[in-house]
Parts: sequence; structure tokens; C-alpha cells
Amino acid sequence: MVGTPPELERGTGVPAHVQIERWLLESISTGELAPGDRLPGERELAGRLGVSRMTLRQALATLEHDGVLVRVPGRSGGAFVAEPRIECDLTGLAGFTEQMRRAHLRAEAKILTAATVPAPAAAARALEVAAGSPVHEVARVRSAGRSPVALERSYFPTLPGFLDQDLTGSLYALLAARFDLEPRTAVEHLAPVIAGPEDAAELGIAPGTPLMLIERTAYAGDGTPVEFARDLFRPDRVRISVRSGVTAPGRP
Repeated sequence: MVGTPPELERGTGVPAHVQIERWLLESISTGELAPGDRLPGERELAGRLGVSRMTLRQALATLEHDGVLVRVPGRSGGAFVAEPRIECDLTGLAGFTEQMRRAHLRAEAKILTAATVPAPAAAARALEVAAGSPVHEVARVRSAGRSPVALERSYFPTLPGFLDQDLTGSLYALLAARFDLEPRTAVEHLAPVIAGPEDAAELGIAPGTPLMLIERTAYAGDGTPVEFARDLFRPDRVRISVRSGVTAPGRP
């Protein structure tokens, strides 16, 4: 529960809704408000702050847009503190498990599919095999914290014994350690998509919710394709980033 609201300063040039946003952000950063906590109702909170409900709603709408709050309609709904977004850096070739380790979170995996299947056309092209050739398909829901954050669907060459291994951890580490096929480079494409009913159910979201699709082909050091993947990320839980730079003149 949120603590004592601040005395809003008048005539400072800082709008009341901005002061409310700063107060709520400070309450979250200090741990006074934790992910999942519910704010008081609009009428009560506006009264405690001494502002109109319209002013309060402006502050809440901004924080919702920024992914800080989640507002749920209905009598049992309200404004809740959102789980913090996880930074996912595509600059390197770190898999989900490594990304979560960097964020000091424990990665978890729920295996949906682990089977040898005929290669779909896109997977066949990426893995450089004939369409319909056998490939290993592994589909997993990846979680960090309290909720699912990604749905991974990967295709691999038919490696002997691959499906008999522990598939709940880093598959890249498995490829490297067991099969000497460490992924070294990848080509990735990003696109916004809409969650279908099945994907939405696995990710704990409503159908039609926006998702970020990352389609990836990963290669071993000798250029052999070792994975084709289509990963769906919840943008309310994950922020995708890519680092770039310019080489200084005269440097290689």
C-alpha cells in the first residue's frame, strides 16, 4: 500500500500530474511499492493528494504508457505496480538464460514441445535442408520473476541424443558442450505481431495483445546453421536493445 502522499507544490511550474508521477516512481524505486502492489482507488487517492480525478488519471496514464503501472478494468481491478522490464541486449549472442543471469534473475523454462518433426519451409531454408526433412523442434515458455516473458520455438539439425538432454537450460550451452556446435553469429529480424489465442494462453495475456517477434538463424564458427528460431516476447516485460558505434578514423 502506498504511503503518505506528498504535499503538492503549487506555482512551481511543475504540473501536479508530473509531481504525482515522480512521487510514485520514487515509492517504487525505494521499495515502498513492490511489483504486484495495488494502488488505492482513484477517488481515495485523488482525495488524499488534493487533486481532481482527471489530474490523477493523467499521471496514471503516463506511468501505464511507460510500463510502470498496469491498470485492470472491473470492480476487482485497479492500478497495479508492474513487474520491471528486463533488458534484452541483442548485440551479442547471449541466450535467454544468460540474459536473465545478467539481470540477476533466474530463468525458468516450461517445455511445450520436444520432438523430431518434418522441417517447415522457413526452418528448412534457414538450416539448409530440404523441406520436410527431419529436424528437432523445441518449444518453451520462458519465465523470469512471477510471469512468463517469452515463447520460444526453435528448430535444430537432427543431432543424435539431442532430445534426450536436459532442455530446460541454455540450449546454446548444450550445443557447445555436447555437440561442439557453439553458436558464434546470428542474423535476427524483429517485427511487431499480435498474440493469437494459443500463444496468448501460454504467455498469460489476452488474445490480440501486441508482442515482439524475433526471428533468428544462428551459425557455428564454420558457418554451419545450427538453429532457426521464432521467439515471441512480451514488450511489457522485456525491452529489446542493440548497441551500435562508429569506428574512429584511422582505426580498423
